[in-house]
Amino acid sequence: MSLTRSSENATPKIEGGGDKSPGQTGMAATGFGVDTGPEAPGKAAATPMMKQYLEIKAAHADCLLFYRMGDFYELFFDDAIAASAALDIALTKRGKHLGADIPMCGVPVHAADNYLAKLIRAGFRVAVCEQMEDPAEARKRGAKSVVRREVIRLVTAGTLTEETLLDARTHNYLVALARAGGALALAWVDISTGDFSTGATTIEDLPSDLARLQPGELLVTDNITQAAEFADKLVEWQSVITTLPAAQVSSAGAEANIKRQFGVSSLDGFGAFTRPELAAAGALLHYLDETQKGSLPTLRPLRQIDGGATMAIDAATRRSLELTRTLSGERSGSLLAHIDETSTSGGARLLAERLSAPLTDAQAINGRLDMVAYFIDQPIAFEAVREHLSRCPDLERALSRLSAGRGGPRDLLAIRQGLDQGFEIKKLLLHAAEKQDLSRQPSGIVLACGDLGSQGGLIDLLERALAPEPPFLSRDGGLLPTATMRRSMNCASCVITVDS
Repeated sequence: MSLTRSSENATPKIEGGGDKSPGQTGMAATGFGVDTGPEAPGKAAATPMMKQYLEIKAAHADCLLFYRMGDFYELFFDDAIAASAALDIALTKRGKHLGADIPMCGVPVHAADNYLAKLIRAGFRVAVCEQMEDPAEARKRGAKSVVRREVIRLVTAGTLTEETLLDARTHNYLVALARAGGALALAWVDISTGDFSTGATTIEDLPSDLARLQPGELLVTDNITQAAEFADKLVEWQSVITTLPAAQVSSAGAEANIKRQFGVSSLDGFGAFTRPELAAAGALLHYLDETQKGSLPTLRPLRQIDGGATMAIDAATRRSLELTRTLSGERSGSLLAHIDETSTSGGARLLAERLSAPLTDAQAINGRLDMVAYFIDQPIAFEAVREHLSRCPDLERALSRLSAGRGGPRDLLAIRQGLDQGFEIKKLLLHAAEKQDLSRQPSGIVLACGDLGSQGGLIDLLERALAPEPPFLSRDGGLLPTATMRRSMNCASCVITVDS
């Protein structure tokens, strides 16, 4: 049986059938609900599909389970009750289990991101369970065979990559707090951009460090959450804390995990990390491996942040100054909102990061001021660079989605446009330097020009492979019919091959 909906909130109607192919919807009361087999003589026993659902749900008990059935993600039992209330969608009942009706609600796959956003904002975690084979293949194994399903990803507040689930102008940090040898450290990663860092902290500095990072999700071991001395330090972050078993977080295992992640035999080239820094970074990688199910976006090499390089601002002072948020928690009305004239999403995130962590080193401060002064003195170059930047899409997040296998033709278009505009900016700055003594150009701008290479070959490949106005989703096309694309990503480059 399938369920059809005349609208998203309409009550489903039973029409007949079992597991359905894409393009069809829903569940069968006979296929999902009850059976009267030899397992429970005289009583209703779980059907094969019910057994599959219960097994998958038991393995992800702390999540709402999006169970794929044709063109819908269905939710059942307590998940359905909670989701229908949070999403304001109809709660229905279909089939029976242990003599009781099964509560059910569902959301269409094509609009799933919108519903996920609401659930994540409401504090839920979501396990996305997909059909891993065509129903026709399942039927070859027998009439009662169930389509193979697997959870392909856990969606949590700190592991978002989708454009519709994120604020384009704000980092979304997943943060881990770890303790080893009596010392503390934090590690933080934004998997939507690949930014990955770690640094030491103390129990006294912890509130100010967390206030600076504003974690979307905070990983803390159970031995820390149970320690009385941390109670008042973490009280503001209770709503975003995910507790990990302390046994999962060790500096020894973490070091091997980090080496494996970046394909190196030694971390000497990354920094002299302390035991708690390694433990915190390793906790992040372990959690990402669990939630992303092997589809981890590319991460930049782990950076060690010196706490003394930036000004420590306690949480109360940060709130009073309204640096990035007002006292009511809004971005509008904050200092950041007043001074943010950036042209790109990446620039907005960088400005917020720098405003949250003012430099203390005079040489570094003057280096930034030199670049500002240069563009003030070069108004023509300034306006030209801004014009090109305004045409730049969000390269960081497009690349992250592609490297995680969640990207689409629009993300490839973003890569092409960004590379093209980057090369134009490089030519502009080099031309400006030729008109004056090159030594007058600040070192920061010289370094930026060096990083902006020519990617003419890649731009040309993407130009030929992509339709003029590609859709968001790969299943909707967006590539020329003769083009077959294979994508390989790393933190420094994007290689795409086109076979005609």
